[in-house]
Amino acid sequence: MLKIALESLGCSKNLVDAEIMMGILNKKGYKLVGEFEEADIILVNTCGFIESAKQESIETILELAQLKETGNLKILVVTGCLAQRYSEELKQEIPEIDAIVGTGSYQNIDEIIANLKEEKQIVSLNDIEFAYNEDLPRYISTPSYMAYLKIGEGCDNHCTYCIIPKLRGKYRSRKIEDIVVEAKNLASRGVKELVVIAQDTTKYGCDLYGKEMLPELLEQLANIDGFKWIRIMYSYPESITEELVNVIKKYDNICNYFDMPIQHASNRILKLMNRKTTKEDILDKINMIRKNIPNATLRTTIITGFPGETEEDFNEIVEFAKLVKFDRLGAFAYSREEGTAADKLPNHVEEEVKCRRRDELMMVQQGISQELNGNRIGKIYEVLIEEQIEKNVYTGRTQGDAEEIDSIVYVKSKNQLNAGEFVNVKIDNALEYDLMGDVIDELA
Repeated sequence: MLKIALESLGCSKNLVDAEIMMGILNKKGYKLVGEFEEADIILVNTCGFIESAKQESIETILELAQLKETGNLKILVVTGCLAQRYSEELKQEIPEIDAIVGTGSYQNIDEIIANLKEEKQIVSLNDIEFAYNEDLPRYISTPSYMAYLKIGEGCDNHCTYCIIPKLRGKYRSRKIEDIVVEAKNLASRGVKELVVIAQDTTKYGCDLYGKEMLPELLEQLANIDGFKWIRIMYSYPESITEELVNVIKKYDNICNYFDMPIQHASNRILKLMNRKTTKEDILDKINMIRKNIPNATLRTTIITGFPGETEEDFNEIVEFAKLVKFDRLGAFAYSREEGTAADKLPNHVEEEVKCRRRDELMMVQQGISQELNGNRIGKIYEVLIEEQIEKNVYTGRTQGDAEEIDSIVYVKSKNQLNAGEFVNVKIDNALEYDLMGDVIDELA
């Protein structure tokens, strides 16, 4: 029985593709293993979104390719966005790769591996506009208490800095009934936190139903027994409606968590980015969310150093961050990507300036986060326990923290706690980003 191991890089949407590939191969009789040294076949599911992600993908491929000399490795397969974007370069420059599988071909992974008996260096780049095959098995690789639920593929937003539409195609929603079937299956397997994802979750349904259907979908998901938290990621501000906010407010098991990547607050830069919104619209949305759900957690991402960004534009985003006080904010220096409209814009900003602005914005956010965390001391939060780090000390997350990208809570408990358990924690200390507290037996 051939042993197969997976390294999945990049976003959670990419991870779901990897889980489907592993599900297909598991069903075909391959044995899934956690140690790369043991594997006969390794799949590297790559990210090709920005320069740093491409670099990480290439370094990972080269590192794992060495196992052809030192380990059991016989077949190295590269899948995902980098494979889609740079198939020819990968084929020429890394001869150790046996198969290159694009974003439209991952559903055929078993046939591609089987064909390697006859062929070498297979490149499979099928139509990226493929329709979903809902019958494919999926091997969940996240902790047993959480899973991602991908509700759509591709993107129609065409932000000028982003290559995703060329790698993933047009926006394609899955049918509500198919999503609900998968969600019920995840709940029956013990999943407590369901994380709803797509390139843009708020556009869900536009192509299939002629209107945005995320509120209706969430109503159905919230009524499935078993989910403690339903978290929505990647919500573009222009499509966050009062109807959507009211559905989130209505159900206790939908997290009051808004992940809205605004990317900037200068209207001039937003226009250059081809974002379909303005600073005033974004502020109106934030005020609408906070009016309806005062304790909502707001998360965003910002790009610094976009082509043409002046110090004045940058100061506008700093002042906006100070005004809004996002609970979570990630800043990224603009990454110049060939094949995007922004690449052809004039007035590119020097790397040093992009990074200085990013660091300056993150220092402002650090102060905001510290202030917000200080206000949380003495309050009680429900915390999902993730791991034990020393005797009587655990790490976990509140409803306001997404896995791997947000803050954590250090939890002290005299009793043994298990991963996936929910406990009430009274906060007694706060760091810049993380919280600390003790388990209490019941809510005060």
